[in-house]
Amino acid sequence: MSDDEVQRVVTTIRVPQISAEVREDGTGEISVDGRIERIQRDTLQEAGAAITTRIAELADEVGQPLPVQVKDPEGVWALLIHPDGTVDEAPVDEPADLPAAASEPAAPAPTSGPVTAVDEPSEPVAAAEPANPMPATPDPVPAPENAAPEPAAATEPPAGLIPAAVPPRDRSATLPTLDDLLAARHPVTAGPAERGWRVGLRRVTFGAVSPGPGRAEQRHRVQQAAVRRGFDGPKTIVVINPKGGAHKTTATMMLAATFGLERGGYTLAWDNNETRGTLGWRSAHTDHANTAVDLLRALPTLGDEGTVRVGDLDGYVRTQSSQQFDVLASDEDSASAASIDAAAFTSLHDVLSRFYRVLVVDTGNNMRASNWQAAVAAADQIVVVSTIREDTAQSAAWALDALRATGHEDAVRRAVTVLSEPDRKVDKDLRRRLRSHFGALTRAIVEVPHDSGLVAGGPIDYDSLKPATREAWLRATAVVADGL
Repeated sequence: MSDDEVQRVVTTIRVPQISAEVREDGTGEISVDGRIERIQRDTLQEAGAAITTRIAELADEVGQPLPVQVKDPEGVWALLIHPDGTVDEAPVDEPADLPAAASEPAAPAPTSGPVTAVDEPSEPVAAAEPANPMPATPDPVPAPENAAPEPAAATEPPAGLIPAAVPPRDRSATLPTLDDLLAARHPVTAGPAERGWRVGLRRVTFGAVSPGPGRAEQRHRVQQAAVRRGFDGPKTIVVINPKGGAHKTTATMMLAATFGLERGGYTLAWDNNETRGTLGWRSAHTDHANTAVDLLRALPTLGDEGTVRVGDLDGYVRTQSSQQFDVLASDEDSASAASIDAAAFTSLHDVLSRFYRVLVVDTGNNMRASNWQAAVAAADQIVVVSTIREDTAQSAAWALDALRATGHEDAVRRAVTVLSEPDRKVDKDLRRRLRSHFGALTRAIVEVPHDSGLVAGGPIDYDSLKPATREAWLRATAVVADGL
């Protein structure tokens, strides 16, 4: 074969069209000219390495590096995979379904005046009609013949007006979100990816390719920074809703677990029920069954406030070792007549706040109880919780109305609303109404997904929860921490 014939053969080698996808559960697939090859491994990192190896084999067959578009849980990016298995990272256009504003630096938070930050709604919300409609446009005056054509009218509306033809999604893409505000207040130093397939790629290439974190990991780091930041003293977070079944105890446990894991301990979940609550039932059991009532009775024997030591509390709190926080349960003795009042709450709070940086207080259902009112008075941050149901939402709204009517308007304005999905299917219309109502009253709204591990009623196994659930509660905790 002549050199010209060889050259013609080489130039006719067609580069296959390759794309790949890898998922959190270790599954993935490669599309080669439309033919699908499926991958199944134990972890996302292993699946990513298997995909890289397979494409390197294809590159060896073709005799040249192959470009591939890879989709992972954090987005889409471009690689050039060589026959020897080495990988180069190439620039990739942003996916069409992601707003361009998300990749731009977040606008700094306002330095003065109240800020009402509501996270992005799951459903587009129609723009409200203007209070004063624009007057009718007069008929245009005919232009004289042979006159120069008028320049095209500007398509951008006057400041403050949004034409009805613009979809709400376009408008929201230009507004700063709650994540933008968190990023502006808690910037993090960029570094190589530490999660997902990107870190697996760094390992299989021995650091030759060290991609940065994707958007999801960047948000995760910002939220961690918000939770981990230093406070100017011990902080008390009070979780309220005067109706049972509103997920108060669940929220208390998840906030405490997230604070404990991210801050390395010194966090307490406290059941401030005047009689019996369920926080002790939802926590891991220890070798004692002591409660807040037992600690209150023991305080005189432990010494005065200045001589009580942190080790003295070990026999009364229940350590959740895997999440690095403690639980102080309410009275669990069905025959007991003891109760916690305002004076008891204050005595306990004075001692406990000496040893814990963050105290997350679960409350009972009686807003008239003196210990309930004492907890609200001591709160640095109120968290009102509700499932996306009419009854629990009405109870939460009533509680906020009662707080505003009794001189706690500022506490309500600074409060955070956490809406929990009670089931896999949620009433979308009710969700919009709740977001609108609580968004007008409180500083921020955060939604957390349904997870069967949270609704069984037994001890909460944090490690068994879905990654999306843990991530949602990290976000909720970051928003709460941002108000402390």
